[in-house]
Amino acid sequence: MAGVSDKARFYLERAAPELRTFEEKEIFSKDEIRSLVTKRSDYEHLILAPGTKPADFLSYVAWERSLDRLRAKRCRRLNIRAHASSSHASHARTFGIFERAVLKHPGSVPLWRAYLDFAADAKATKRWRRIAARALRLHPSDAGLWALAGRRAAQAGDMERARAHFLRGCRFCTASGELWLEYARCEMEWLVRMGRKKGGEGVRSGVRPMEAIKATEAVQEGDVIRFDEEGEDESEEEGELMLPDPDAQGLGGHKPRPKVFDEEATRKMEQSPALSGAIPMAIFGIAKKQPFFGPAAAEAFSTSLLGSAAWSRRAGIVQHVLDAMEELYPNHPCTCSCKIRQPLIGVDVLTAAFPKALRESLVRLRDGMERTDDKKALAGKMVAWADALLRTEGLDAAIKTVLEHTKRSLEEAAA
Repeated sequence: MAGVSDKARFYLERAAPELRTFEEKEIFSKDEIRSLVTKRSDYEHLILAPGTKPADFLSYVAWERSLDRLRAKRCRRLNIRAHASSSHASHARTFGIFERAVLKHPGSVPLWRAYLDFAADAKATKRWRRIAARALRLHPSDAGLWALAGRRAAQAGDMERARAHFLRGCRFCTASGELWLEYARCEMEWLVRMGRKKGGEGVRSGVRPMEAIKATEAVQEGDVIRFDEEGEDESEEEGELMLPDPDAQGLGGHKPRPKVFDEEATRKMEQSPALSGAIPMAIFGIAKKQPFFGPAAAEAFSTSLLGSAAWSRRAGIVQHVLDAMEELYPNHPCTCSCKIRQPLIGVDVLTAAFPKALRESLVRLRDGMERTDDKKALAGKMVAWADALLRTEGLDAAIKTVLEHTKRSLEEAAA
């Protein structure tokens, strides 16, 4: 244990200057600092000892973050403004704990996820992508990590990079449809955003909608995950000053900025198959050939598309999925369930169009119960569907009565 004690002392001494600052500014009392040192020493001995677990590192991180929150709260109360360095030191120490954790337990995916979550909270974007690249190299078959990387790129506005992450992940994750579903859902959300942009929603006056759509996909370099670059300039992490490109604004401010969008580029963008929903349908088409595909996976695709926000061409994509389901599994409860809910696509429960759509769904429900292979399974799915509708606040009393009666009938059929 002598080696463990020496290592623990080394890490404790690195935090000593910060503790002296706490005492000088009276953020913590001497007794509190003594208690902090004891607690930190216990954690250091715990994680340095043989047989440590990932949970021990996560517990240490949780304690450090709670200490930093307490420090920030007391600084605000004491009106101490010069505490940014303390926050930076706390983040650096927490990053160090995580780094030691993943080096000791590289096979723990929850540990990598917690590391990425902390980097995201700390807004350390370049560090986040380096951590993600390391995690994905070690766990290429983890669908959740690929989805996290793709989602982050999509949220940063770089759909090209997001698609690259999803496509690369789908090559490894063929045993489960989780990543494929997330890819289709992400594409549908992108189509919804592009549809709104094309309609002029959220577009500044004087900006053409197609130019706004292109601007939405601007690349955020800090969120790009590169797997082929081992060595990077560490000075970028410290926020090194970047000089502007003189050609971007023009020399002396007199040279006009080059025109990015010409008529031909705009016309091609308007006719792009991606804006008509070709990518989600292609994802579904390739997913049909994977080992995980079956009635449940097809229903999950349909449900994810049904649950996305309103978009004018969504019904065509859902119909494409339903056509494939009816061809492959015509009388399966999953197919019947999707067919029953199809008329409600894009219909708000609280609008006047809902009763008519519900009537069509109830007609399909009767037909589906007659032709399905498993009435009990279909009845169970439809009971859950009715429960979800009944939980809607402000639902019309007459519609509620019809749904409750339908639910009782289905429960009798499932008994």
